[in-house]
Amino acid sequence: MYEAFYGLSSKPFQLNPDPSFFFGSKQHRRAKAYLEYGVSRNEGFIVITGEIGAGKTMVLRSLIEGLHGSNIIAGHLVTTQLGAEDTLRMVGAAFGFRVKDVPKSELLITLEAFLISQTSKGKRCLLIVDEAQNLSARAVEELRMLSNFQFGNQALLQSFLVGQPEFREILQRPEMEQFRQRVAATCHIGPLDAEETQRYIEHRLKCAGSTGKPSFDAAAFDAIYQATGGIPRRVNTVCDRLLLAGFLSGKTHLAVDDVAEVVREFQQEAEVPAKPAAVAAPVNAEALAAAAAAVTASLDVDLSSLQLPADEAQAMTRQIQALAADQRGDQLQRLEKSLLRLERVNLQTLAMLHKLVEAVSTKPPEKS
Repeated sequence: MYEAFYGLSSKPFQLNPDPSFFFGSKQHRRAKAYLEYGVSRNEGFIVITGEIGAGKTMVLRSLIEGLHGSNIIAGHLVTTQLGAEDTLRMVGAAFGFRVKDVPKSELLITLEAFLISQTSKGKRCLLIVDEAQNLSARAVEELRMLSNFQFGNQALLQSFLVGQPEFREILQRPEMEQFRQRVAATCHIGPLDAEETQRYIEHRLKCAGSTGKPSFDAAAFDAIYQATGGIPRRVNTVCDRLLLAGFLSGKTHLAVDDVAEVVREFQQEAEVPAKPAAVAAPVNAEALAAAAAAVTASLDVDLSSLQLPADEAQAMTRQIQALAADQRGDQLQRLEKSLLRLERVNLQTLAMLHKLVEAVSTKPPEKS
């Protein structure tokens, strides 16, 4: 939208990882070097962790981009909350196997045969598991068992596990001891510092074809760092909105005030609208008098001579209102319980109908 205004050839701060925009900060270079070391080692596990938005996927994409045309076949798996066997099926799918309705034993045999065939052709297989913090302990154990596949003295599968910091905590559990012994190297990617944040912004603008526009005050870079904590994805989000704001206001030079305005916009967008406070219903004097008259009549008591001070009358009114509110609350609770009982009855009825249909549809055994 704003690319033509600034003379850019592409969008510099897109959120989707693009290897052509890879910025080699000290930490990102180190993480990529660990992965390249793992490729050359061709055994064990390499574990890379980092905060959300720190650039883990960008490092992976950059590595995979460099593997094109090589003898390495990469299977990329992005995990979700899967069980151990489902994770194994996802590994098979990452390498192109049919996994639906296939028994685990057959899946393992197929996977091993595939790995052996690729090794015999002079190729190597690499499994990349992204979002590894979602793996269960049993799923990690399944991956460890895959590392036991060998052809002679050569490991058939190399694995990289990339995830958020909590994955490091998972690996420290006592039951992970065998897996930890298979880890060749680990690396953690933290946020950029203030200087790296400025160089990161300038690098992405240059990759997008910038020839000096937009330009930033020195204080604007520091404000961006303060607002984002040096997390690359947050930097992208703030800078993308900042360039849009500059385009809308006709600015090619952006100052600290522009950054502050964008930060305020994000804060306002993130605010949860407050629920309106419950307002007590106004006391209807006529209705209260009518109710009192009805009670008096039913009790056959003469209250005309009864006089109450104003503060006591108001206190009694509040108590009556509170009792009425409690009664309404009790009514709602009874209604919710009734609905829950009805729901349980419906579920039980559906279950009984399902069993009945299964029993009817089951073919009786043929008589001999």
